Amino acid sequence: MAHVSAPARRVAVIGCGNLARGDDGVGPHVVRMLAERGLGERHGVRLLDAGTDGLAVMHAARGSDLLILVDASRSGAEPGAVFEVPGSELENRAQPALSLHEFRWDHALFAGRRMYGSGFPKEVTVLLVEAADTGYGLELSPRVATAACKVAERIESLTAP
Repeated sequence: MAHVSAPARRVAVIGCGNLARGDDGVGPHVVRMLAERGLGERHGVRLLDAGTDGLAVMHAARGSDLLILVDASRSGAEPGAVFEVPGSELENRAQPALSLHEFRWDHALFAGRRMYGSGFPKEVTVLLVEAADTGYGLELSPRVATAACKVAERIESLTAP
């Protein structure tokens, strides 16, 4: 009898944030770091810099078994602190608006689950990095840059076969 292997887990890693606002760009920085390390090529992981586009998050997540989101946070914690939170705890219904610029990734989780049903990832992990500086600038602050490396390592462990 032939051995049938289970299908590979489909994983999407999406970085959110504005690269022109210092630490707010931690999500895209982590995605770039993972691409440079070859994560996408090695394990067939979809990597996406969604910037501030919540709709891109919703559409890119579709068809994945595991979705990992990375973004900055401003909770009042120490800069560089990393929080790993189940996506179900952060889903948020968007208030009706005429502009989709207000449609964030937390809204994408809520809407995507309702729109795509079983085609939307059941497993969602959100990695948030406490920002120190979200003023104009292209670089991460030192503590957030260190945290970004730790987040990339965590994502590699979460996506390992």
